[in-house]
Amino acid sequence: MTRMSKSHPYCLPRISRLSLLSTAALLALGTLSAPAQAVGESATPASPASGAAPSAALPVVTPTPQQMKSAGRDLRVHERVRLVLGDDVDDASADVIKQALASAGARHIDTTAAGGAASASRAHGAKLTVVAGSIKDRAVADALRTTGGTVPGTLVAEGYSLASRGNTVVLAGNDGDGVYYAAQTLKQLVTGKHTLAAVSVTDHPAMPLRGSIEGFYGAPWSHTDRLDQLAFYGDIKANTYIYTPKDDAYLREEWREPYPADKLADLRELIEQATAHHVDFTYALSPGLSVCYSDPDDVNALKAKLGTLYDQGARSFYVALDDISYTKWNCDADQAKYGAPGRGSAGQAQADLLNAVQHDFIDTHSDAEPLQFVPTEYSDTADSAYKSVLREQLDPKVIVQWTGTDVVPPSISMKDAEAASTVWGRKVFLWDNYPVNDYGQTTGRLLMAPYDKREAGLHKALSGIVLNPMNQAAASKVALFGGASFAWNDEDYDADRTWRAAADYLAGGDRATARALLAFFDTEHLAPTFGDTNWQPQAPELGARLADFTKAWDSGSLAQRQAALRDLGAYADVLAGAPEQIRAGVRDPAFLAQTKPWLDALALWGGALNATLDGLRAQLHSGSGQADFAKAADLAKQAAAITTIPGTTRPQGTIKVADGVLDTFINQAPKM
Repeated sequence: MTRMSKSHPYCLPRISRLSLLSTAALLALGTLSAPAQAVGESATPASPASGAAPSAALPVVTPTPQQMKSAGRDLRVHERVRLVLGDDVDDASADVIKQALASAGARHIDTTAAGGAASASRAHGAKLTVVAGSIKDRAVADALRTTGGTVPGTLVAEGYSLASRGNTVVLAGNDGDGVYYAAQTLKQLVTGKHTLAAVSVTDHPAMPLRGSIEGFYGAPWSHTDRLDQLAFYGDIKANTYIYTPKDDAYLREEWREPYPADKLADLRELIEQATAHHVDFTYALSPGLSVCYSDPDDVNALKAKLGTLYDQGARSFYVALDDISYTKWNCDADQAKYGAPGRGSAGQAQADLLNAVQHDFIDTHSDAEPLQFVPTEYSDTADSAYKSVLREQLDPKVIVQWTGTDVVPPSISMKDAEAASTVWGRKVFLWDNYPVNDYGQTTGRLLMAPYDKREAGLHKALSGIVLNPMNQAAASKVALFGGASFAWNDEDYDADRTWRAAADYLAGGDRATARALLAFFDTEHLAPTFGDTNWQPQAPELGARLADFTKAWDSGSLAQRQAALRDLGAYADVLAGAPEQIRAGVRDPAFLAQTKPWLDALALWGGALNATLDGLRAQLHSGSGQADFAKAADLAKQAAAITTIPGTTRPQGTIKVADGVLDTFINQAPKM
C-alpha cells in the first residue's frame, strides 16, 4: 500500500489509461443510462412502482467525509444486484461491498469481472448495478460522472469518490486503499431494509498515518485481541498499527536475538491480517537499553532483525528510543567516539544509528515505508542540544513521534504542534497517550470519554496520529474510533457525534444497546493527566441530571420534587439496566469479558441510586426512608469492593464508576 509518494508527500500521479472496463461494456450492462442530473439539482421523484423511499437527512458517516451531498431519493435495493468489479478491487474490498448490499436486503449478488464475457449481458432480474474500481480507469470515471459524482482534480492517496442514484452505485478509488474505504462508506449508507442513501461523496484522509500504537505497560494484548483490532481498524479507516508491546523481550532485552518459529508465525499472521484490512503493520524495535551505537555489529544486528520482519511481509519499521537514559553509555566505544554522555552526544549517536537504518535498509527496499522513530525527548517543544543535532543531521525522510506538550497532555493546539514541527524540522507524528490506563491516576478506570481537546487544523502540522490504548483492547475501541475519525477529517470532527457513532458500532445498530453503552461510557468519562488535572470530567451527563434533581428538590415544591423523582428515576433505570442490556446487545465477547468488573459495579451502583430515590420518595409520603437508604449504602459498599481482574491491568485497584459524582449523591441524599 502506498501511504506517501517518495517524490511528493501525499498525492498520486494522475495516470490516464484504458482498462478492460469500457464504457461500452457498462452501457451493455445497463449501468450507464441517459445523462443524469448534476449534483444539487432536484431529482425527479421515483414512481410508486419503483419502491424508492423518500430522501431523508444525510446518514451519519464516520469518519466524516470531506464532501458529501444528497443526490435525491433513496435507492431501492432489490433481492438481486449486479456487481461489476474493475481494477484495484481486492477480495477484502469486494467482501465489504457484498456485506453492505446484503445488509440492505440483497440476496443474490451477481459478480462480474469488468471486461469478462459475462459482463456483456444483463444479469437476470438485477435492477441495481454497483460498479467498483480505479478512478484512473476512464470508464469508471465516466460512470461516476454519469451517476452524479465528481472526479477530483488531485488524486490524494487513499481517497475515493462515490455516487449513488437511480439504479446505480459507483465506487471509484484513487488507489486500492481508496476502493476499500469507499466500500466502508457504502456500509454506512444503508438506510433501511432494501434502501441506500442517494449521495455524492468525494473523500480522502487529512493525515496519512492514523491508528494505534500498542505501547502501554502492564498486561499486553492477546494475539486474538490484535487480530480483532486490525479488522476493526479497517472498519474505521485507520491504516497504522505500531507493534511495540513492552512484554515482547525480542523487541527490547533480546532485540538482537531471532524470534522462535512460533512467535515469528504469530507475527506473520498479524501482518497478513493487517494487509487484508488495508493496515500497515509497523514493527517497532527498542534497542536503547543495551545498544552500542558505534558498534557495526549492533547496527547490522538491528538491520538484520528488521529484515526478518520484512521477510514476513512487514513494510513499515520503527526504532523506539524512548524511556532510556542519555546520562550513560552502554559501551566504552561510544564514550570514545561521541565523548561524555549528554544530550548533544546522545543526539549524534542516535542520528548515526537512524540514518544507517534509513540509508542501508529502508532505502534499499523500494516498497518499504520511511523509517519512524520516537526520540528520548518526546514530550515537549523546548529546543535542546539533543533536538538540535537530530533536527540538523537526521535524514528528512525519517518520521519523528511526539506525545504533545506533556506525556499525557490536557489538550493539543495548532500552536503546540507547529512549535514541535519547528523544533524537529519536520511535521511530527503524534503519539497520543489516550486512552492508555497504565499509570497511577488511572487506577481502577476505563477511559471512555470522547476523543477531544485536539484542535481542528492539526493536519497542517502533523503527519498523523496514533493513540496509545488501554490494556483492555475491546474497550479501547471507543477512543480509537474517535482518533481515527479526527485524523481523517479534523476540520469537520464532532467529538460527541463520533462518540455516539462508536456506541452504535459496538451495539450493532441496536438503539437500546447504544443508549445503554452511552450511559456506561458516561460513568467512565474521567480522563486524568500525570498530575492533579483531569482533562475530561467524570460523568458529565449523570452529574448534570443530579444537579437538576438537587435544584428541583431544594425548591421545596411537592410537585417539583415528584417530577424530579420521575425524571431521575427513569435515568436510574437506564443505569441499573445498562449492564444487562449491554450483555444482551453487544456481540463482541472480548468487550464483555474485559469490561465485566465495571459492568458488575455499574449494576450495583445503579441499584444503589434506585434505592436512594425510593428513600426520598418514602420521605415525601411517610417521612422515613431509612430502610431504602441502608439498602443503597449496602449496594454501594458492594460496588466499591469490586477490583480489577488480576493480571489484566496496571496498576491493579478497586473499580471506579462515576466516582465523585454518584457516590457523593448517594451519601448526601439522606440529608436532603
